Amino acid sequence: MRHPLQHLRGNAIRALRSQGLQVDVLGEDMQSKLVEEARKACLLVNLPFVHRAASRVPFSVLKYAMTLDAVKYMGHFRRCCLDGIGKIAASSGHAAWISSKLSRNRVFELRGRSDAIIVGGNTVRRDNPRLTARHGGGHMPIRIVLSQSLDLPEEANLWDLSDVSTVVVTQRGARRSFQRYLASKGVEVVEFDILNPRDVMEYFHDRGYLSILWECGGTLAASAISSGVIHKVFAFVAPKIIGGKNAPSPVGELGMVEMSQALDLIDVCFEQIGPDMLISGFLQPIPDLTPTIPSEDETFAIDPTVAPFETSIIFFYKTWDLYGAFSNFSPHPIQMPDEDGNYVTWFSVEHYYQANKFIGVSNPLAQDCIDKIKSAKSPEEAARMGRLTQRRQPHLVRSDWESVKIDVMYRALKCKFSIYPHLNSMLLSTAGSVLVEASPHDLFWGGRRDGEGLNYLGRLLMKLRSEFLGESSAASENTCIAL
Repeated sequence: MRHPLQHLRGNAIRALRSQGLQVDVLGEDMQSKLVEEARKACLLVNLPFVHRAASRVPFSVLKYAMTLDAVKYMGHFRRCCLDGIGKIAASSGHAAWISSKLSRNRVFELRGRSDAIIVGGNTVRRDNPRLTARHGGGHMPIRIVLSQSLDLPEEANLWDLSDVSTVVVTQRGARRSFQRYLASKGVEVVEFDILNPRDVMEYFHDRGYLSILWECGGTLAASAISSGVIHKVFAFVAPKIIGGKNAPSPVGELGMVEMSQALDLIDVCFEQIGPDMLISGFLQPIPDLTPTIPSEDETFAIDPTVAPFETSIIFFYKTWDLYGAFSNFSPHPIQMPDEDGNYVTWFSVEHYYQANKFIGVSNPLAQDCIDKIKSAKSPEEAARMGRLTQRRQPHLVRSDWESVKIDVMYRALKCKFSIYPHLNSMLLSTAGSVLVEASPHDLFWGGRRDGEGLNYLGRLLMKLRSEFLGESSAASENTCIAL
């Protein structure tokens, strides 16, 4: 399939074809029923990316487990709503192990493929979840708690940041003292003037999140569905009956009074997992990218606020953005000298930067951390390892780190833009523009779109640009003199 992002679409196809390779695009060069099924499979694999290209919210999946409890249709839909179709907990609120171990393993797989997991305050209070992937290493999704009143317990597993971070999202001004308490534990708190799922999802879209797994209760699930931010549903139905008139249901009140108003799932699938039945389907159709995604110029003409760059300011953040190659997370290997002067290859600038936190420390654990960061499969994983070790074992961090970290980043960036001509050309093409790393949460390296951050990454790139332009000018002068 073609790349979902307009400014990258077709580049790889042209590059491969220019080398004499045959490239067939599903639905264009090849058409048949089998090919259409293959094209759909490609779309499903890339759904988070497709949704990022087509909307301003991450691809969101609502997951829940429920019992088999059902009621007969009594001739009045509201009676069915009140009695409930299935239960997600007992009347007491106890909800442990509704589904089988096999189903729970599938949930861990879903978590491992998500950027973040969302729960509400009720889930934190009743279940005290950990929300870890529990698959023996690899990617760990961020935990997000949505709580309007911030009525949350002081002791909770989610405040333990040993393995992964937690972000609490709340209404502005809620329980300031508890916000300070969470901050002291290292938990990030984000405030909204009015807390609603769509604004929250747009915020995390801007932070670069592609996929979100909602594991919340019925009240928050109903609010998310009503806001139009849930794209797919995974319902694990266990062959159990628990009863209880007041037992909670998977989805709260949606304001529907007739069965004709019910939401129909699209492309429904049924899969038996051990004793349970997994029912999955889409609440919204997969976006058709071909006719709906305008070019960058068209987007800017329609709404300048959503353009990734402006004439005087160029924003960059994630590697898939138009200027994403400027990011220290871009997968461009660099070669840097080690302490003995030997050149070592690092998978990215971020790998090199994180490892340098522990270089020169006379502790075997520091060297072990360096080796693990160097072999990390992605810049994101390298960053997670470095930050986690820095937070949990600060004695392993070199004593001069705060004073040298800017220079470490600068040297790595200079290497990257020196050895890749197309990156150098891209950087020089921005002459006259201010470069801003648009991370919404890193106030040191990022500048944020509102200008609150220090934007040291943007500053270093502009410094490099000035140096490269000076070298280019000097080289031109020398050429003229030689002539």
